[in-house]
Parts: sequence; C-alpha cells; structure tokens
Amino acid sequence: MLQAKEADKVSIHFIGKLEDGTIIDTTHADPCQDDECCHEHGPLQLVIGEGDFYMPIEEALVGMRVGEKKSIVIAPDDAFGEYDAENVFSINRSEFADDITPEIGLELEVTGDDDEVYMVTIVKMDDEEITFDTNHPLAGEELTYEFELVEIL
Repeated sequence: MLQAKEADKVSIHFIGKLEDGTIIDTTHADPCQDDECCHEHGPLQLVIGEGDFYMPIEEALVGMRVGEKKSIVIAPDDAFGEYDAENVFSINRSEFADDITPEIGLELEVTGDDDEVYMVTIVKMDDEEITFDTNHPLAGEELTYEFELVEIL
C-alpha cells in the first residue's frame, strides 16, 4: 500500500482541540460547535512540506497510509507562539477612533508604525485608557490534533 511522502498532495480529516477539549478547528461537521471553528466541511488538501498547515502535522503525514490515523500535540512555538506580555499596550482613550464604540473583547485591525496590519483585542478599559493585546488568542496554548490521511492525490 502506498505511503505519503514529502511533496505529495494529500487530503486529510482532522479535529484540533485545546487541552480542555474545546474544539478549535475541524473538517468534520458533527463536532463543530460553531462556524468559526470549522474549515469547509470535507477533507483539507495540502502538499506535504509546503507549510500549508502546521509543520508537525505535515511531518507526521510522511510514511502514513490512506486510512491511517494519528494524534499529535503541537507546542505553542509550532502553532501561535508563546504569549508575550510585550504585545500588550495602552492608549489614551481620547486617541481612540470616535466612530467605534470600544468594548472588552472587540477585535480590530490596526496599522503599526512599521505599516504592518495587526489584529488587536481590547482587553481592558477605564475612563482614561484602553488596553490592547496583539497576541493571537491561542498564543501559549498546546494544541492536540487528531488526523486521518484520507487520500494521496
């Protein structure tokens, strides 16, 4: 039976979870709790080694046969990075856009001094300041992915 190798185009089904079991990503319709956690239902296609998905999963696919299943834990450094307190900053409330009502949990796109666009989340507010966090919401999290090689294309 054929084994997957580097540069093969393959399709996989997967379920990604946090340590507490919360599903964060899946190709399956059944366990999906909301549309935000799901890829389009159906297998994900990728080319092994191109970095289209988490590299630890792509590496684990090498040598797998169609129908084979695996489960791996992905460290924060291989997913969304460690949480970095330096990615939290505050601005004076008077500097905040007048046409947006700030609230905790609000996610916004902002352009940094380097002209890069960043996603920020409002994490704290008071009468004088608004505090933002530019860390990915899953920064610092270990992810567990259960996946199955569906097809070698």
